[in-house]
Amino acid sequence: MKYCKRCLYPENHALNLIIDKEGICSGCRVHEEKFTIDWEAKEAKLIQLLDAYRSESSLNYDCIIPVSGAKDSYFIVDLIKNKYKLNPLLVSYNKHYNSHVGNRNLAYLKTIFNCDAVELIVQPQKVKKITRVTLEKMGSIYWHILAGETVFPVQIAVKYKIPLIIWGAHQGLDQVGMFSHHDEVEMTRKYRKEHDLMGYEAEDLLDGSSLEQNDIEQYVYPHDKEIEQVGVRGIYLGNYIPWDTKAQHEKMIEKFDYETMPQQRSFDLYNHVDCFHYLGLHDYIKYLKFGYSKINDHVAREIRWGRLHKREALKLIQRYQSIQPEDLSLFLQWLDISEAELFKLIDAFKTDTVFSIDTQEYSDNHLQKIEQKNKLNFILTKNKNPKLKEDQYTLIEKAYL
Repeated sequence: MKYCKRCLYPENHALNLIIDKEGICSGCRVHEEKFTIDWEAKEAKLIQLLDAYRSESSLNYDCIIPVSGAKDSYFIVDLIKNKYKLNPLLVSYNKHYNSHVGNRNLAYLKTIFNCDAVELIVQPQKVKKITRVTLEKMGSIYWHILAGETVFPVQIAVKYKIPLIIWGAHQGLDQVGMFSHHDEVEMTRKYRKEHDLMGYEAEDLLDGSSLEQNDIEQYVYPHDKEIEQVGVRGIYLGNYIPWDTKAQHEKMIEKFDYETMPQQRSFDLYNHVDCFHYLGLHDYIKYLKFGYSKINDHVAREIRWGRLHKREALKLIQRYQSIQPEDLSLFLQWLDISEAELFKLIDAFKTDTVFSIDTQEYSDNHLQKIEQKNKLNFILTKNKNPKLKEDQYTLIEKAYL
């Protein structure tokens, strides 16, 4: 197995990266663009694009912003609503695996920015049926979330004739360098199916399963003709600003009291605090299937920004990658499945390759010299409601104002 000599990414990354003759991966090469691009010119181009979608009436929405109780939702809404003065409609898909912290973050997001919002909550019975099928077909407990989060904003755009959807970073660009910032890649059905959805559209789940059309209707992507009629397009802000999720979250903590929370399988306290399983069981399954996990994504990101040395990165990978998920019993109870049955399904997709670098190759004599501009400190905020224990999903929760 080859590893990037700079960020330690393995060559078997699920999104496909290329390691060049110098041993540097395509993700690192594209990240280098962040230090050479004229970002003022990029921002001017973004502003011109946004201006073209401003509604003539203040009663109409200028754009759609997909949001959640985590990731960079606060940053995106603050940028679009407060800096660029657009009137967005906030759109969210209920994950079902919700934490109290995530529910609070999402509720405060809707009220702090004074935006209209719409949320899709698919009935639990359907989500459970779909999850059983996706476990069998691709070994995933997370497909319904990836599908829901990427299709519901498009459905709303078509329904309410709001052509512009604004996303944050493009994973294929920011992680593995599948694209350049100069490509200004936009949302496509093809990328969604091949990468976000692991090759399965909602309709594909019907084959050989007990699912019926009614079960998957909320996950079906609008027809090309519907998208064409409205002129729907989805842009990624990471093409126009130097995307740095750690720095962005810390601005939102200071500015809007965004709430953070410890995570099981990573040092990142910011990005997935809304979900019990993303950095728990879901990430552990990723480790079993590919031999690496989210900790690799996080150390690669921090190495590229100069906040982490490879020596420390290796220690972090070794520390987190094999941690057993504490949330396993919660998922087993929710899906009414035994541990043996669950891991039997996952075993069909399990890899024999495990992230393991020859430490001699990456000894001190060979480590890349990185100027550590910032320390790798993540802010753990005060819990806004410590009486609530994070020990069960909360589908719908009391609103916070």
